[in-house]
Amino acid sequence: MPFHFRLPRNEQLLLLGVLLAIAAFWGGLSELVGRWYRQEEYSHGFFLPLISLFLLWYRRDVLRKSRGAPSGWGLVLLVVSALLLVLGEVTALFLAVQIGFLIALVGLVLCYGGVSLLRVAWMPIAFLLFAIPLPYFIDSQISWRLQLMSSSLGVGLLRLMGYAVYLEGNVIDLGSYKLQVVEACSGLRYLYPLLSLSFLMAYIYPAKMRWRVLVFLSAVPITVLTNSARIAMVGVLVARWGSGMADGFLHYFEGWVIFLVCQLILMAEIWVIERFTLRRGLLEVQQQIPLPPVARPTGIYSARWSRPLVAAMVLLAAGMAAALTVGGRTEVKPLRHSLVTFPLELGNWRATESSLSIEVEQALGFSDYVLADYRDEAGDVVNFYTAYYASQRKGVSPHSPQVCIPGGGWVISDIHGDVIELNDGSPLEVVRVVISKDNRHQLVYYWFEQRGRRIANEYLMKWYLLEDALLRNRTDGALVRMVTPMRPGEAAGAADARLTAFARVAVPLLGPFVPK
Repeated sequence: MPFHFRLPRNEQLLLLGVLLAIAAFWGGLSELVGRWYRQEEYSHGFFLPLISLFLLWYRRDVLRKSRGAPSGWGLVLLVVSALLLVLGEVTALFLAVQIGFLIALVGLVLCYGGVSLLRVAWMPIAFLLFAIPLPYFIDSQISWRLQLMSSSLGVGLLRLMGYAVYLEGNVIDLGSYKLQVVEACSGLRYLYPLLSLSFLMAYIYPAKMRWRVLVFLSAVPITVLTNSARIAMVGVLVARWGSGMADGFLHYFEGWVIFLVCQLILMAEIWVIERFTLRRGLLEVQQQIPLPPVARPTGIYSARWSRPLVAAMVLLAAGMAAALTVGGRTEVKPLRHSLVTFPLELGNWRATESSLSIEVEQALGFSDYVLADYRDEAGDVVNFYTAYYASQRKGVSPHSPQVCIPGGGWVISDIHGDVIELNDGSPLEVVRVVISKDNRHQLVYYWFEQRGRRIANEYLMKWYLLEDALLRNRTDGALVRMVTPMRPGEAAGAADARLTAFARVAVPLLGPFVPK
């Protein structure tokens, strides 16, 4: 007798709703997978949806028994997710699209089985939050701060062991060898996966909430301390057996070994908690994944077509149509001069133009740019770079120097906001960055010229991008960056004066090239 399998009608609607949500939010989801592939610290993201699906399958009986009457609150959440979809499509903020997708999943659960079902299904959905990468500029800020922290702690451990070391920025001077703590040594490639794992361990750990919260939050100090210990161990190996030990050891311990050590420390932490509380064995605690209790169904479930689910299909389709319409509309393109014609003589500064490779131009995605080295009569040099973007939709936006600087092998040793005064007395807010590489130091100023605004804060820049995309139908803008090398022994104030003097003659000329 042939086997026939057919989903009930409302289950068909739920499956159709999930597929429709994937199609509607596809732009943000494809960018999500791209980040998993491109960035090693997010490569664990490929496994997280599989774990989430396993958790749903594992508690399938509880889910079935917890299903109640559909809730209208699901439609409210679907409206919110549609708004996030539209916002994400008209700006470069893929994070809004990705969060909107998870909210859409929650809305579909409510439309299918109500609040009682959500009480059981919330955790597998919330777990997917760890699969969403942070925006690049937030990633870079966390990375360089972790580099500084790991460097300082690593040097502290070396000094405790009796080694004479000197720390300058992220460079550890061991005398015979200088160990540079680069971006790959920040610990992010352990921190993000460990946060996912610690959240999962905390959830399935049968203990009081305070101990579970402790297990989850401890992933951060465990990562930092373990990474610092690794850096200190490299210093010991170099001091005893020479510089040849550094690269091999760093490469070997950059990956799964450190992650495994962090996981063992988490398990040891649970053992310590149990030793002083319930005195259970570690195998007993982790013997099986506990199932949540069956939630009392709210209302009576009807086997007929669910009206909230049908309405959910309509809302998802409308959200996708709105996102395609608004995201595909023709933007206002103001008249402007090409940066190719930007003056090469600015007062007593004379420029030598440079160019980027085709591959770099394609990767940066700008519409127009100028890159030139300006030299004054005293021989001082300022590298001037302005990249103009006619549109910052679909993920095309200026690459933050905080992302590009570490990618070029430079280490950020100091960064903060600053204000300089132009010739007309108007203030110019800039991000001031000191970078180092191989005993060379440079001073960087950068800011964003965005539709009549000069913005140093990248969060504020994203906000104005969202506002102008909606109200002015414009997303054009530019990144302006100035760099000057610092001579050996030169005071930072002299480099600041040099960049300020250059900005006073260059910035007033940007108007025709980056329109308001």
